[in-house]
Amino acid sequence: MKFHHIPFHEPRVVYKTILMLPVLFLLIACAGKPLNPWTTESPPLALVPVADAGVDDRRGRFREIFCEVLESRGEEWPDYRPCEEALVRVADEPEGTGEPVDMGVNQQKVLALIVPGVGWECIEEWLKIQDSVTSLLASFGFQAELLKVDGLSSSANNARQIRDKIAALHAEFDDNPILLIGYSKGAPDILQAIVEYPELRERVVAVISASGAIGGSPLANAADQKDLNIIRRFPGANCSQGDGGAIDSLRPATRRSWLARNPLPDDIAYYSLVTYPKPDRISSVLGSSYRKLSQVDARNDSQLIYYDQVIPGSTLLGFLNADHWAVAVPIARSHSFVGSTFVDKNDYPREAMVAAVLRFVSEDLNRRKSDTP
Repeated sequence: MKFHHIPFHEPRVVYKTILMLPVLFLLIACAGKPLNPWTTESPPLALVPVADAGVDDRRGRFREIFCEVLESRGEEWPDYRPCEEALVRVADEPEGTGEPVDMGVNQQKVLALIVPGVGWECIEEWLKIQDSVTSLLASFGFQAELLKVDGLSSSANNARQIRDKIAALHAEFDDNPILLIGYSKGAPDILQAIVEYPELRERVVAVISASGAIGGSPLANAADQKDLNIIRRFPGANCSQGDGGAIDSLRPATRRSWLARNPLPDDIAYYSLVTYPKPDRISSVLGSSYRKLSQVDARNDSQLIYYDQVIPGSTLLGFLNADHWAVAVPIARSHSFVGSTFVDKNDYPREAMVAAVLRFVSEDLNRRKSDTP
C-alpha cells in the first residue's frame, strides 16, 4: 500500500473529519442499553478452550513465519515492530515446528481476494490507499485484490455480491485457487457466501478471518442502523445506504444463530487471525468503545472481543498486538495530523503480516495435500 498525505487546506474540513472519526467503523452504543441484553433468542453457548472447540492452535508455527518475514527486511518494512511486540503470547502458546521458512517465490499462483468491513466504501476515497501490498505480494508470487461490497448492507446482501464478483473474474484467473480474506464484517460476509452459494467451493480453497466479526459484537446490540448511517456524511463519502442491514448482521444473536444453523463446508480450510491488543495499543479515538466493550470483556480490540473472532473448527494463527483499525485501516500513514492525535496507535507492520499469513496458508495447504491419500 502506498499512501499520500492529503493536506487539509480548509480548517472546516479538519474539524468535520475530527468529529466524524468516532463513527468511522465505530458501532455507536446508545447510553443505557445493555451490551448483552437478556434474551432467549441466542442458541445455547459454552465458552471453552480452543482445543475443545475443534480449533487447531498453530500459533507457534505462525510466529516462526511472521518473525522470519519481519526480520527479512527489518526496519525497511513500513511501521516495523519487533516480532515480540507485534504478536501477543496468550497463556501456553504452542512451540514452533523448528522447520525452515520458505522465503522463495510462491509457485501456486493463488489469488487472494480481500473483503473489507463496515463502511469501507464510504471512507475509501478519504484514505487514499494505493496498492503497494499488491505489488509486494506479487514479488512473493501472490496476487491480491480488494473485493468491494456494500459498506452498510447485510451479510446476506454482501454474500451475493461476493458470489457475483468471483463469477465475473477475468478468465486469466480461471485456474487460480482463491483465498478469501475477510476483515471485520467481511469475514461473516464470506462465510455466508460459501454456505449459500455452493458453486464457490469449486474455486475457494481457504477462508482467512482477520479480526473477523464471526460471533458479532456486543456493541451492535446497543446500536441502530441510523447510527451507522452517519458515516455517509463523512467528508468525501460516496456510498449508498444499501439494504440497511449491517448492524443487525453484526449482532451476536444474529451471528451465533446463523452459525448454529449453517455448518461450514468441510472441503475449505479456515484460518483465524485475532486482534488482542495490550491496553496501551488502543488509539485514543477508540478508547470509549474499548472501555464500553470492556464491560463484557477487557480482552477486546475496541470493536470485537477476542473469542468472537475465531471461526469454529479453524486453524488459529495468532494474536496481534493491534486494535481493530491498526490491523487493516492505515489512517495514520495518509493523515499525519489525525494519526498523531486521535488515531495514535495505528502503526502496525501490515504488509509483513499479510505476507506471513499467505506464506503460512500456502505451506499449510501443501501439508494438507500431502496428508491426503
